[in-house]
Amino acid sequence: MKKIPHLRWWVAVLLLGAAVLNYCDRQTLSSLAPTVQRDLGMDDRDYANVVNVFLLAYTLAYLFSGRLTDRLGTRRSMALFVVWWSLSNALTAAATGFRSLAVVRISLGLGEAGVWPAASKAVSEWFPARERALAIGVYTMGATIGATIAPYLVIPLAGADLSRHLPGLVSILGVGAGWRLAFIVTGLAGLLWVIPWLSFYCLPARSLLLSESERAHIESGQEEATAKPQTPWTWSEVFRSPIVWLLLAGRLLTDPVWYFFQFWFPKYLNTGRGLAQGDLTVTWIVYAAAGAGSLVGGWLSGHLVRRGMAPTQSRMVVMLGSAVLVPLSPLIASVSGLSTVLALTAVVIFASLSWLINISAMVNDLIPRHSLGTVFSVVAAGSTLGGVIMNLLVAAMVSGPAAHEPGFLDAAFHRLFSGIFDLVQGRGYGFAFGLMAFLYPAAWLILYFSGIAKRTAVVQPAAA
Repeated sequence: MKKIPHLRWWVAVLLLGAAVLNYCDRQTLSSLAPTVQRDLGMDDRDYANVVNVFLLAYTLAYLFSGRLTDRLGTRRSMALFVVWWSLSNALTAAATGFRSLAVVRISLGLGEAGVWPAASKAVSEWFPARERALAIGVYTMGATIGATIAPYLVIPLAGADLSRHLPGLVSILGVGAGWRLAFIVTGLAGLLWVIPWLSFYCLPARSLLLSESERAHIESGQEEATAKPQTPWTWSEVFRSPIVWLLLAGRLLTDPVWYFFQFWFPKYLNTGRGLAQGDLTVTWIVYAAAGAGSLVGGWLSGHLVRRGMAPTQSRMVVMLGSAVLVPLSPLIASVSGLSTVLALTAVVIFASLSWLINISAMVNDLIPRHSLGTVFSVVAAGSTLGGVIMNLLVAAMVSGPAAHEPGFLDAAFHRLFSGIFDLVQGRGYGFAFGLMAFLYPAAWLILYFSGIAKRTAVVQPAAA
């Protein structure tokens, strides 16, 4: 059978496609938030709670999707996750109000979380250590591509005069037929992706399309594959590892910035800068910067590894650059002119995604492959927990006092963090941009003083 040159990079392309679909489905709601809120009678707090139940489900799914990936294998688990979230996204078209929308977004979160531990495990199977950050950057760029194309795909659908061209469809979908059709179209695309994935993906050792030279290249950088023990870590071992807690803290502190730009930045441009929904397609510039940050951040740390620097040390060097650039965020709310706002935002997101690529690569650097999915999921769960807290804080900042009885999420978090919520109440988007300035430097200092950059081999859990 004829071999395919650079087959590992075709695997990365498939992973990129999954990430494109993942974020396109996720961003469909934020792109159409003003219209969906109007048609379903939801205010900003309702919107924040819908986002948060998605993130809570996402967090819960993270904890188990990684373990499921380790048990089912990359091929079957990835197919399962994509089918689940694609159907959930399509069913959003049936939402009639806050509760039904929350239910389908919960289902979406349960499926979408799995793509990241599965993709990370695929990279560990198909790439040597010196190429992993770049491979992660490639598929993470898919997230930014999906977020970029989502407004261009779904906003025109939402605004189309379907009653004139497709009256039969309008009679079926009812009020908001345009945005409902957008969810159906983006959801069905995922089902098509599964066909090449199941036809193509397998472990390198079993691939008939992989040349012997490339197989040797992949195996040459997978020294951790022979590490002992080979038995997957138990939950107790996972949570006894200091590396797990350090990486979890690093993502909990910093990922909320990326979540903010996904879920709230279009609304900021709409309410804070006066852009109409049809003009929100301008956010493609921001997501293009995120894609560039993914690639450049991954390439740069890989370049440092090739020059002889230890993998974890190279990640920390690149992350230091991010910790210096993200503190430009307060300027976003204070400058005048949309072009300046977008330029500053692009710099902040470029740095944010460069950080995300490298802290994700650290999981591959320091965790044995047999437990990679599980540990990646636990670390990523810290990310979504930070996102939940961020959403509630931002909702309090931009909405002021609640107009109605708080829902269970508001009530629960206000009970825990009442003083913090009172402090930020009604302070506006400017306060949110100011808070971002402190998160990355704090996270970098925590990782630096922990000595994580000195660890160059697989870290085993601490003894009981």
